[in-house]
Amino acid sequence: MREWLAESRFDSGRTIYPIFVRPGTGSRETIASLPGFFRYSAEDGARHACEAHDAGVPAVLLFGLSHHKDPRGKEAYNRDGPVARCVRAIKRQRPTLVVITDVCLCAYTDHGHCGVWSNGQVDNDATLPILEKVAVAHAAAGADFVAPSAMMDHQVARLRAALDRAGYPETGIIGYSAKFASAFYGPFREAADSTPSEGDRRGYQLDPRNAREALREIEHDVAEGADLVLIKPALSSLDVLAKARERVHVPIVAYQVSGEYAMIHAAADRGWLDARAAALETLTAIHRAGADLIVTYFALSLARWEQERVD
Repeated sequence: MREWLAESRFDSGRTIYPIFVRPGTGSRETIASLPGFFRYSAEDGARHACEAHDAGVPAVLLFGLSHHKDPRGKEAYNRDGPVARCVRAIKRQRPTLVVITDVCLCAYTDHGHCGVWSNGQVDNDATLPILEKVAVAHAAAGADFVAPSAMMDHQVARLRAALDRAGYPETGIIGYSAKFASAFYGPFREAADSTPSEGDRRGYQLDPRNAREALREIEHDVAEGADLVLIKPALSSLDVLAKARERVHVPIVAYQVSGEYAMIHAAADRGWLDARAAALETLTAIHRAGADLIVTYFALSLARWEQERVD
């Protein structure tokens, strides 16, 4: 009866699985602060994405790395770069797997910021044309959605127009609408080699103290044409998630970020909690608050746990 009367149910069919792809070939590279995660070559990343899909994961989110960084992150829109190659390989092998690509410059710039860095701050308007090129390059490779995470003003409208001009009107946009400046991004920055070399990202990421501002940003992205909107970090933004669910009618994605995943594993390693139980409880809470979909590093584990119950 308890199961029968449950008000919220979350399963792997509503997850998005992050995968990191790097240039070159060879064996995968360990990410120390993200247990169980690796940097893959494009081909190995595609194979891993296919394995996740076969286990029951419906969508992947690809993050790229670069060995050739410069002030404007030009490798981000290289049509033979690791992200584009990985997208093409996935679509050849598993055309029904939903492929989302991150559109940002932080892993490609020599200063580690998400846009063009000038006079101690990010130049919003100089960054937008570069993000357009990145989105079009990913769409050309076969991405189903592009996800601009740079937090530049008007990035959704500019990407929508660029994709339409380039002949990709069916490529969707997941707007990183409420991305707060957070202490929980550390493991990701190690994984993507994207820690800023100077300054910080508070100038263009949201102040965690401002819920009303976050809701305005979400509404702006919907007005600019976002097909889905994204809120992160998930656990420290549950109030924003719940309020957004009441105000907008597009699907909402929440991102259970790297630090949230890592701290569960760190506590479990010390015997302080059960990682599986904590993962299920937090994912259910995020879904209960209003998330239709969740980007989570637990996506593949969740699919395998569900399969264990079936078996």
